[in-house]
Amino acid sequence: MPRLSLFNSPLLLGFDQFERALDRVSKTAVDGYPPYNVEQTGDNALRITLAVAGFAADDLAVQVEDRQLVVRGKHTDERERVYLHRGIAARQFQRSFVLAEGIEVLNAALDNGLLHIDLVRHVPEGQVRTIAIATARARPQPIDTNSGPILGAPANGTGSRGGTTGLDANGQSKGGADGTDRKG
Repeated sequence: MPRLSLFNSPLLLGFDQFERALDRVSKTAVDGYPPYNVEQTGDNALRITLAVAGFAADDLAVQVEDRQLVVRGKHTDERERVYLHRGIAARQFQRSFVLAEGIEVLNAALDNGLLHIDLVRHVPEGQVRTIAIATARARPQPIDTNSGPILGAPANGTGSRGGTTGLDANGQSKGGADGTDRKG
């Protein structure tokens, strides 16, 4: 069954990365462990706080993989402890956050069972670029990126018979069909 896409419009060019980001968000686990907060700490600053009570800094890993923040936690096995009742779960987890373009992870700190991850958004300055408009005489040739040479251009300056094309630099005929000059 073909997949429907929000970005199929011919007016939305280059939005493939957004579609991939939406796919990643929809595939992330819906598990609520560990609980987390996302707060805005400044105009272009965010903080993600995860409740990771019982985890030491060595039990946690914070990584950025393909514009995705991944936080993993895994307890080290404590075989010397004998539990009469074990009500505190010591389970591993993985929590992922898709990062928008321009979001950078500044640091991570563990404080009283809370893992704080600070993010900053680099806002690019607006740019205005003027595009030159070519006239019909100076119109650029379309580039075919699927094949090597430009469409309609002779390869290596030769015609189909291996000789010259029979055209001068201005595109005017040099003479005979085989490209030879008939003047003389």
